[in-house]
Amino acid sequence: MADHQRIHPDPVEPTPDIESQQKPTVPLVPRGSSRSENGHPTQPYPPFQRTIPVQYSKPPKKKNWCRRCLCCTLCVVLTLVIVIGVLAAIVYFGFDPKLPKYSVDGMTITQFSFNTDNSLSAQFNVNITARNPNTKIGISYEGGSKLTVIYMGTVLCEGSWPKFYQGHRNTTVLNVPLTGQTQDATGLLSSLQAQQQTGTVPLVLRAKVPVRIKLGKLKLPKWKPVVRCRVNVNTLSADNVIRIMDSSCSFKFKL
Repeated sequence: MADHQRIHPDPVEPTPDIESQQKPTVPLVPRGSSRSENGHPTQPYPPFQRTIPVQYSKPPKKKNWCRRCLCCTLCVVLTLVIVIGVLAAIVYFGFDPKLPKYSVDGMTITQFSFNTDNSLSAQFNVNITARNPNTKIGISYEGGSKLTVIYMGTVLCEGSWPKFYQGHRNTTVLNVPLTGQTQDATGLLSSLQAQQQTGTVPLVLRAKVPVRIKLGKLKLPKWKPVVRCRVNVNTLSADNVIRIMDSSCSFKFKL
């Protein structure tokens, strides 16, 4: 009987894991990098750098102050213009203002003499008619007035406009005395004599009179109107009848 021999296969040695035996010489993930959730390396973070905040230059405070001042000034001026416009509309439509009227109706000369020191002495009496055509506005003529008679730019005499109150639709006749003395009047007298030969002597009467306008029971602040009258007379001599050939007066308000 033949011996049955059991043949055992030779043990097979496990194949060594080459990948596990070989140590990597280069790191799979570079140093300084991090691994993402998917296992892939990401780029390294840049080194931390401190940033300096940018500072913008502020505009000068002077410009801002100038702009505010300009805006405030414009607002104030605009407000004043609106208020004045409203008041003017109320006065115009509520009181129907009209300018007063004046006329020179007579003139007498009590003295007009040439002195030994080449001066000229003059005394005039002037009759002026003042008319207030307003039905709701009164005029109060205050003190500090001045009325002058002027010939060729030279003041011959001067006086004061009387103080009085002129009511609604009132006409008042004034008699104003004026006196004066002109120094070194030789040239003035020669010009006057030549002018009298023509039969017309031009004079100017100028009055500066502070007045207060009364609107109903309300009195406005003082205003300073100027009354200017151009008068042509036939002669300038004492003890003679002075005839007024023509005259025209204007009235202007001055604040």
